[in-house]
Amino acid sequence: MFQQQVQIINTILMVLDAFCVIVSGYVAFYLMKFLTGGAFTIESDIFIASILIVMITNNYCMGKFRLYGDKKIQSSRQLVWPLSKTVLVDFVVLASVLFMLKMEYDRDFMILFAAITFVSIFSQRFITHWYINRVAQNKFNLHYILIVGPAKRGNLVKEIMDRQLSWGHKIIGRLSLVPEDCTDGDCLGQVEHLPEILRNNEIDEVIFALNGDKSVVLSDYLHICRRMGVLVRILPSLWHEDDGSLSVEKCQTMPFITIKTDNLNATGLLYKRVMDMIGGVVGTLLFCIMYPFVGLAIKLDSKGPVLFKQKRVGQHGRIFNLYKFRSMYEDAEKRKKELMTANEMNGSMFKLKNDPRVTRVGRWLRMTSLDEFPQFINVLKGEMSLVGTRPPTPDEVKTYNPDHLRRLSAKPGITGLWQVSGRNEVKDFDKVVALDCKYLEHWRFSDDIKILLKTVYVVLKRKGAI
Repeated sequence: MFQQQVQIINTILMVLDAFCVIVSGYVAFYLMKFLTGGAFTIESDIFIASILIVMITNNYCMGKFRLYGDKKIQSSRQLVWPLSKTVLVDFVVLASVLFMLKMEYDRDFMILFAAITFVSIFSQRFITHWYINRVAQNKFNLHYILIVGPAKRGNLVKEIMDRQLSWGHKIIGRLSLVPEDCTDGDCLGQVEHLPEILRNNEIDEVIFALNGDKSVVLSDYLHICRRMGVLVRILPSLWHEDDGSLSVEKCQTMPFITIKTDNLNATGLLYKRVMDMIGGVVGTLLFCIMYPFVGLAIKLDSKGPVLFKQKRVGQHGRIFNLYKFRSMYEDAEKRKKELMTANEMNGSMFKLKNDPRVTRVGRWLRMTSLDEFPQFINVLKGEMSLVGTRPPTPDEVKTYNPDHLRRLSAKPGITGLWQVSGRNEVKDFDKVVALDCKYLEHWRFSDDIKILLKTVYVVLKRKGAI
């Protein structure tokens, strides 16, 4: 119910913000007319287009700067800075569009338009949030909530609900699970008193914030609430304050508690796959162009195939063939066992700076990262991503402990956070895993773009192969 209220309130705010932009444009226009004695003019098409550009950009930016969130804005200071950034971006975008299209636009009018937009939206938001925070919280139809649970979890719920955006709710108190936990002023009694509390108080909803105490038979109290027509909300005992991985989603009519291991969602995966397809096509075309020249150099330098194919482990243990331009001698895999004692990495990864198995052309290919280009075929096939974790060999995975397997929860990438974080200096495999997990836990689409740009920089600076 609270999420539905948030959606409705934010939809209303979006309409009001758009209306403020439109009004601001016309107020700025007539004010400029007045200030210039009627001399100010602007083409109607440009005027309307500029209002539309600002209006669309404004709604998008206000969402990005969390002005369409589910938390109440407690003070005007929380509004000034994000709104200032929003209006700045609005008119930078407008100026950029006008510049690219080489359209004439009065600078004074733009400044006036921006100033009035800020004032009008700020005033509208100030009044709206004043109503939500003050007037709506004192109405007859307030939504009264009772919390059931220990003091620590109960206080956490109260703090969250005090910040929750809605059109009026109030926490009336808490019921403890044991008598010794009922020492604060908000405690109305123990959970055994729930039927009496519901009967003698105005309560619209009960939030059960239990901590896994098996002595409390939750189903009995849920039955009491259902019989008395009181809405129930349950905070899972699995949830902890510092854990953001737990969520609830519904598949048809069946609710599931979901525990995520990364920050990837359906929308993010779609964006990531679209970027992979575009990058895969471009990379594969470049691979096809360079193949005859690189292939000839490899053939002239040493015996063996042009392309090197090796079994690698992908997302959640999927085995695939990874492709590279061959940079080692044909017997490289056999000689690897002899070189294991010289491994420079600590843990489940093999790395040797001056590997004797690398050919002369192979050293050049690795230095320029050209040996990686055949992997764009893996990206097109969906086996790899442009950005991800390093794809390990099956032998490496056999030595993994359970914590290491977490890095296999997403598709491996041609490049990644480890590769652009000074890979030549990282000698500990656990640190590699930590970087991979950091990438997965805090993933954003913009991070992939940053890593790709850093990868280009690393390659051009010749700081090591990707």
